[in-house]
Amino acid sequence: MTLRARTSGLRRLVLKSPNRDAPNPKDTSDIMATTTHTATSKPTSSPMTDVPQTFRAMAETGTMQAKEAYEKMSAAKSEATDLIRKSYSIAVEGAQVYNDKLLEFAQTNSRVAFDFAQTMLTIKSPSEFIEGSTEHSRRQFEVLTQRTQELAALGQKVTLAATEPLKTGVTKAFSHAA
Repeated sequence: MTLRARTSGLRRLVLKSPNRDAPNPKDTSDIMATTTHTATSKPTSSPMTDVPQTFRAMAETGTMQAKEAYEKMSAAKSEATDLIRKSYSIAVEGAQVYNDKLLEFAQTNSRVAFDFAQTMLTIKSPSEFIEGSTEHSRRQFEVLTQRTQELAALGQKVTLAATEPLKTGVTKAFSHAA
């Protein structure tokens, strides 16, 4: 048997057998009826369709709440950053003033020490030395006491000024929370 005979025989078998891919007119009408019936009828609310809708609503609510919380936290973070920045800038300015005072005091002390040294060079007797030393020590102690009070007051003023923005910010935050 030749190849041609085999293929022609197969063709006849394929042509004689029912084509499974071609739609049967009876099957087509059933499909149309089913499609038309489902397209015209309203979907009924079943527990199976309610569950995804419920989850979707819960997810949307959770997302909205998370977004609102994020926005509130972002605003609070910005406010806190501004408060800290303001507090630090006040503290830095205060530290500069404090350092300027210290330098001023050191400069004055140096001048007084040179004046004292010049006075000591002109002393002729031990009693003048004791008297000059005692007087210099007394003045230096008074100046030291005064400068210590000034530096303490300045430090307290700087500390209060630097913490004031934080204090008002915390008070404001607690009043918003309440």
